[in-house]
Amino acid sequence: MINTDTTRVTFGSRIGILLAAAGSAVGLGNIWRFPYMLGSNGGAAFLLIYIFCIIFLGLPVMIAEFYIGRHSKSNAAGAFRIIAPGTKWSVIGYIGVLAAFLILGFYFVIAGWTLEYIFQSVTETFVDKSVDDFRVALSDFSSGIFRPVLWIIIFIAINHLIVSTGVKKGIERSAKLLMPLLFVILIILCVRSLTLPGASAGLDFLFRPDFSKINSSVLLSTMGQAFFSLSVGMGCMITYSSYFKDTTNLQRTALEVTLIDAMIAIMAGVMIFPAVFSFGIEPTAGVELVFITLPNVFGKMFLSNFWSCIFFILLSVAALTSTISLHEVATAYLHEEMKITRKRATLFVSFGVLTLAILSSLSFGILKDFTLLGLTFFDLLDYITAKLMLPFGGMLICIFVGWRVDKKILKAELTNRGSVAFYFFTIYCFLIRYIAPAAIGFVFLNELGLLRFLKS
Repeated sequence: MINTDTTRVTFGSRIGILLAAAGSAVGLGNIWRFPYMLGSNGGAAFLLIYIFCIIFLGLPVMIAEFYIGRHSKSNAAGAFRIIAPGTKWSVIGYIGVLAAFLILGFYFVIAGWTLEYIFQSVTETFVDKSVDDFRVALSDFSSGIFRPVLWIIIFIAINHLIVSTGVKKGIERSAKLLMPLLFVILIILCVRSLTLPGASAGLDFLFRPDFSKINSSVLLSTMGQAFFSLSVGMGCMITYSSYFKDTTNLQRTALEVTLIDAMIAIMAGVMIFPAVFSFGIEPTAGVELVFITLPNVFGKMFLSNFWSCIFFILLSVAALTSTISLHEVATAYLHEEMKITRKRATLFVSFGVLTLAILSSLSFGILKDFTLLGLTFFDLLDYITAKLMLPFGGMLICIFVGWRVDKKILKAELTNRGSVAFYFFTIYCFLIRYIAPAAIGFVFLNELGLLRFLKS
């Protein structure tokens, strides 16, 4: 069954489609998580395996989500009811909608931190501060009440304004502004980093592989990063592709989004590691890399606050492109399934995630001793989504498209009724049926710690 509603709004142009989908995939994971994972897992060897994983595992899953979205022309939950009516497959869509909503509950906290650091870059000096100074400053700020919540409110308000305006005037227009801005800032910072003395050591670390560092744990971490960085399993690509035109080349769009996502992650490495090596900073700094290590690096540069400000603007833009897509997943669900106006649906989502985000923020301070399963509220949302809902939902999507969907219908959608060639369709079906769900399954078990348990 296909949704034949021809009145459904669509993106206005191919570049709008590409930038919106790429904006959903590109986020803090590319500029924050990817560099510290690369630094902790052998540098270039991790990078080569990551590129392999996104092409042969992440790309097929994205194409599957594009199929589900455009074929159904519906939100993430409604899509499965339309394609497989009268079945329980719709649970996959509900997992995606709920995951997107819960992710916003902690993502907005980190997004708010980027605004705080933009403010600090303008009003304070980073010169002559040590790593410990930055560590204390982050702890003092994150454990506070007023300022972290204020930045959260501001960031949510920006999202609310864009999403409530609609698909064309809000989401597509913002993508056309934000994604080029992100590229320009990233290029500027890459050039600055490459001009630092000793930058070649950072490039060697980034591009000269050391396969002796690769083990089964690194392989699974790489696969996990590949899946999560492409925003699969959280309803974003299903929702966005439901706004694609019937003439959109799904294969090419998925490949372009995947390449853009990988390119930005690599550029983030080019931006960060030459600077880190230039000032003798350990490249395995972990999650402290962005908010503690890099501000310390900027403090050693000429015009330190200028470069710091530019960097945190980059982070905030990357966060914004992702939060817009996550917000749209929940908004589209309420708008279409609950039959309420887009503005009202956006309002409900905004207030809902504001409540979660405030609780997440306070878990760094006055609520830090309030735990469930030994996890603070922030960590609990992160654990439930990243380690449970996303891999489980992604695996079910592979099984659904690989085993439930008729191959003729799948091929017809992915080839635009035969007008676009799909030379490797048989290989694609093999990947989406067997390889991708098995790989995600291993990532799922690894994230839960069950593989380590089985080895012991």
